[in-house]
Amino acid sequence: MQEVLLNTYLAYRAKRSFVFANYTWNDNGSLYSEYNGKKIPSQIPYSVMIRGPSVGDPMPAGVDAPRAVSRTYYEKVCAGQKVVIPRGEVLDSLPSPQNLNAQAITDAWLDKLATIDSPCVESKKETDQLYNYLVFGDPRAMLEIWPSLAASPVLTHFGWSPLVELAFDTNRDLFVTPTRLEPYLSNSPFTTNAERYPMIPGLMVVHLRRGDYKEHCVNLANWGSTYLAFNSFPEMLDKFEPPSSGTPAEKQEFVRPHCYPTIPEIVARISALRKTRAGAGLKKLYIMSNGDRQWLQELKTALNRDARWDMITSSRDMVLNQEQKYVAQAVDMLVGQRAQLFVGNGFSTLSSNIVTMRMANHFPSDSTRFW
Repeated sequence: MQEVLLNTYLAYRAKRSFVFANYTWNDNGSLYSEYNGKKIPSQIPYSVMIRGPSVGDPMPAGVDAPRAVSRTYYEKVCAGQKVVIPRGEVLDSLPSPQNLNAQAITDAWLDKLATIDSPCVESKKETDQLYNYLVFGDPRAMLEIWPSLAASPVLTHFGWSPLVELAFDTNRDLFVTPTRLEPYLSNSPFTTNAERYPMIPGLMVVHLRRGDYKEHCVNLANWGSTYLAFNSFPEMLDKFEPPSSGTPAEKQEFVRPHCYPTIPEIVARISALRKTRAGAGLKKLYIMSNGDRQWLQELKTALNRDARWDMITSSRDMVLNQEQKYVAQAVDMLVGQRAQLFVGNGFSTLSSNIVTMRMANHFPSDSTRFW
């Protein structure tokens, strides 16, 4: 999602239409693919997950920039007149570390686009993304571009799709205290990101990746990885520096509590954060997780044994219809975005999507923490 947001921002700055495609797991023409032994759609329209400038919604009044268009429309109107630019033609001239600086990358593309008269421009597919995984993994990459990006309609008018919002409304009892008058999103006209998704008092949301992360966290330690770019704002209270020395086992154990904490470590961290200013008055705990039901039940039992909660629920407790099951992570992100206190995984892009929205909507920095 972050790549889509930055590409939209680049098009907005260039006063060109961003071309959005489907969220693509497999582009071989198949309707379904297989993941972990289960069938999943090979492609999902982005509009079933998000709304806003990135998927063709109108720009807000007074913004001098064209709307985004679908790839289908682009292919039709631009047939035979495309200008295709290899990524290296623009970025190879950027010295390190500027080649990992999102602002420098954006400026380089803006300079290039200003020299091209054709309205139909695309980067060559085989030459990597405009903003690749190395950029999103560098803790300094977003610092310079952030003020302008956060103030742009790309984020101020970002929203979650009606399908996602309806799932939130259906499950609102898991997040909202009964005494709070909370309007249903699906019955409310869209205004702005900040106005539509305010903080929900009393709600704590934690993100706990399990499954493949057991091995992935070992790899992160071996690679010397840092927290991701959107999890590394200077305002964040929880910072992470990978160890510069030690055996592989020592490095892995250093990373593990931040990436794959045990149940006792999770309980202790939540208990400590409830005692902070940002944790005052927490009543409901929602666990974003791909963990299995047995592990989640063990965690809930340990948490209830440690302290009193009005309710502890998880992603597995969400009631979703057939269509919403394919956007369940987007529903989780909407919940996490609105938490009074959010605890994320600093190595996770899903957590960093949530952090991006919380920062864009000016939530207090001490309300966003990491393991």
